[in-house]
Parts: sequence; structure tokens; C-alpha cells
Amino acid sequence: MSSPAVSSPAPSAVAPVRDRVDACPGALQTHPAADGELARVRVPGGALTAAQLRVLAAAARELGDGHLELTSRGNLQLRGLRPGAQAQLGARLADAGLLPSDTHERARNSLASTLSGRDGAGHVDAGRWVTLFDAGLRADPSLAELPGRFLATFDDGRGDVAGFGGDVGLLALAPDRVALLIGGTDSGLRATADDAVLLALAAARAFLAERTAQGSTAWRVTELTDGPARITTRLSGRSRDFGPVVEVPAAPVVGPVGAVAQLDGRTALIGVVPLGRLTADQAELMAGQTARVQLTPWRSVVVPDLAEDAVDDAAVDLFRGGMVFDEASPWLQVTTCAGRPGCAKSLADVRADAVAAVATRTLPAGGARQHWVGCERRCGRPQGDVVDVVATPSGYRIEEG
Repeated sequence: MSSPAVSSPAPSAVAPVRDRVDACPGALQTHPAADGELARVRVPGGALTAAQLRVLAAAARELGDGHLELTSRGNLQLRGLRPGAQAQLGARLADAGLLPSDTHERARNSLASTLSGRDGAGHVDAGRWVTLFDAGLRADPSLAELPGRFLATFDDGRGDVAGFGGDVGLLALAPDRVALLIGGTDSGLRATADDAVLLALAAARAFLAERTAQGSTAWRVTELTDGPARITTRLSGRSRDFGPVVEVPAAPVVGPVGAVAQLDGRTALIGVVPLGRLTADQAELMAGQTARVQLTPWRSVVVPDLAEDAVDDAAVDLFRGGMVFDEASPWLQVTTCAGRPGCAKSLADVRADAVAAVATRTLPAGGARQHWVGCERRCGRPQGDVVDVVATPSGYRIEEG
């Protein structure tokens, strides 16, 4: 396979000044919202077993509002948790293997190429990198200091997640040639497939060291002064392999949808979850179809390893359960913030309004990719070109740009 197609990096933005401690929610450090506490469960690489999915579904139903929210980092959120539910949630997650470290749990943000190791589209199995990186992260006490917004990306060469602007990342250029990405750009540093994770962990440590050296409270590599360059310099003091710098593939606006043939003859179904809101019943339905699933940054779910004689029934059941398998569906174009009643700052129930607009085929801007928000903060806005549908006291304002 040739090296992935490249695209020009986005212009640098002015880094925000972080004058407060990172309060990014976790499974144990919840965030107070208008509808109750919000917990975010890290799911490295988006990989969940069926048993873990059932545990999460039960927790959502019994401790929260009955939903699991898919995030743009392939994690899950539970909303509407009652005060004091954190201890119960933590115990359930720990028993299911979803909370292997109290100290590192918020730092376990990682994305992996969809269907890596199953469909033959990449050079390597990025899932193996995720497992090794997560184990290495948890084994190093210093890496518990990584901010809750720190992100690692593991791209097997197909170019699907490298462009999400990870703080550290691996991009396979060939089966045994891997580029280290820092702050979403190629550092020029290279490693073999077997040594690449060690280099990524070293880059995470270098971020913390550079942050300390700058007296910074930065949450992301790009918030440091010359962050990518200075971290690369820190890693270059040893005998390192360098290669010509490549531009990082831009992240796709939408991910794959529908049925995908696997190398082993089985089939994977990839379905979008409208607005990323997965009901407990939907989660249990998925868990009954396969031994494991993968969450994606496009708020879709991969249900893999389906035998030929089980694909049609599984697709019908999941479709009836609310999953979308049509690439032309408007649900691939619409995202929202939490809106009312979950957010006290919101001026509208944006989710209900977006659902109504899809149902009545009245989406603004000709149905172009759009993000509905309840206030000017525009939380959850996806990357790339998108129309903003902004709630105001007198209705919605459409901003195309």
C-alpha cells in the first residue's frame, strides 16, 4: 500500500490561556449539569466487549437518564446521574474492566482506525497499539498528570483518525515504518511498528516536561509555545530515526457506514446513532449481536464479526432499533450540543428541534452539514466546514461560512 494521501495542515490558531485547573469530566470526577451529574467513561480505541456494553446500559438505566452519549473521541457519557451515584458507577465500571486505574482514568483518550486489523485497509492493526499504549500509560505514575483533554491517535495508514489533531499519534507509512505525530503534525521521527508505542509514550512524557519548563498549564500540545517543535527536540537527543516529513491526512467529515466485508469472510455493520444518543435498549441490542463493538469519532458504532447467515437479521434488528445505515441519511450531517434540559445556558431544546427538522425534511441550508447549538458557546462543534444553527431568544440564526 502506498503512503496515504496528504492535505495541507490548518492554519495555527491563537492558543487559549488556561487559567484554571482542567476540569474535564471523568467516571469519578463528574460534572454538574442542569439535568444532574455528567460522567465520561474513557474507552481507549473505542473498543468495548459485549459484557462491558451491557454494564454501561444497566448503569445508564439505573443511575442516569437511560442514555449513553457517544463523543467525538469514541468515549461515552452518562447524563442525569443523581448526587452520590459516582461511587456506584465507579464500582460497576471497575468490575467490568472499564476503570483499570483511578489515577489515570481521565488521561485514557485514544482513537484508533475503524475496523483496523479486520478489513485489510491499513498496514498494521492499530488496536494492538491502543492496548500497549494504554498499558504503558497506566504503568507510569507521571502520566497520570496528563490533562483530561490530551488525545492519542493511532492510524493504521488508511488516514481516518490521524487528522483529528491528537497531541501524540502514530501513522503507519508502511508495515514497519511509522511516523510519530505531535500536535497533529508529522514530527519527522520514525519507528518500527514494534517500537512505535514506546516512542508515543516518550512523546507524552516530553509534553509534560515541556509544559513544566514553560511554567504552563496547557491542556494540549498546541497550547505550548512552539509545542510540537520543542517536544520533537526533546525526543531527538537520543539516536533516533528520521524521515521526510509528510503532511497528515485530513480527518474525513463522516466515517464509513453500512456493511463491510472482513478479511476472515465475516461482515461488520457500521451504523450511525442519531445525535450520538444511544438508549440502554439499543446498547443491549448491539451486545446481543456480537462479542465486541467499536465506537468511532463520527458517533457511529461498528458491530463486527457477523457470520454470513446472521448479517441480514442483525441489520434489520439494529435498523428497527434506530441505527442508520444509509450513507445519504441526513443524520450523517446533523450534530447538536446538549441543549435543554441538560444545559442551563441553552436557549432551546436543540435536540428535539433538530429531530423535528429531520423528520419534516426542513433542515436549513439545504441540509448541508450543520451543528445545532443552544447558545453562542457552540459546544461540541465538529471540525471542518459546518453550518451553525444557533438558538437565540427569538428563534434560530443560521450562519453559513
